[in-house]
Amino acid sequence: MGKVGKRLTAANAAFEGKEELSVEEAVALVKANATAKFDESIEIAMNLGVDPRHADQMVRGTVNLPNGTGKTVRVAVFARGAKAEEAQAAGADIVGAEDLMETVQGGTIEFDRCIATPDMMPIVGRLGKVLGPRNLMPNPKIGTVTMDIKEAVEAAKGGQVQYKAEKAGVVHAGIGKASFDEAKLVENVRAFVDSVAKSKPTGAKGTYMKKVSISSTMGPSVSIAVESATGN
Repeated sequence: MGKVGKRLTAANAAFEGKEELSVEEAVALVKANATAKFDESIEIAMNLGVDPRHADQMVRGTVNLPNGTGKTVRVAVFARGAKAEEAQAAGADIVGAEDLMETVQGGTIEFDRCIATPDMMPIVGRLGKVLGPRNLMPNPKIGTVTMDIKEAVEAAKGGQVQYKAEKAGVVHAGIGKASFDEAKLVENVRAFVDSVAKSKPTGAKGTYMKKVSISSTMGPSVSIAVESATGN
């Protein structure tokens, strides 16, 4: 086992015995111990009482965080003609059609979000094996297959976060940076949790939200009382 550094040792000591905190307490603790030499991301993880292998228990959605994520998001758009021009005007980083498909097929994926007009889906569909595992496949359910390219690009650039339950029923996402004010991180946490709550699938039985926790990129995680996270 590798040697644990002084910074992490101190962080572990600060977190010891602390769990089921209020959102405010958890944010303050994580932010105070995010002492790496870079601006650490603040990440949230939610353990849900669902089995995503069943279609009626899949949790998937988007949320526009009120204070953004602090990250620069590179957006690719599959479109032609006027819609391609609309994408460029809205600030898309990469715009194309067959040429973009060939670039992606060649293994070059220089974007964090992928948007497409409906007529481009026969082309984009060929990239399922490449984009699917990276959670980049455009999907009308989360607004990334749309004719309103301007709104989709601006949302992606403005702090919109996508989420999808993994095999174990865990949803996770970045909800800000350690440099954010505590109040802004608290707002982002509650906005994310509220969105996941509203995405509760019809097949979910029993307790839906089992655990909510946050952490910084290099720090330990701490659990948040579900009642505090949901505002109940």
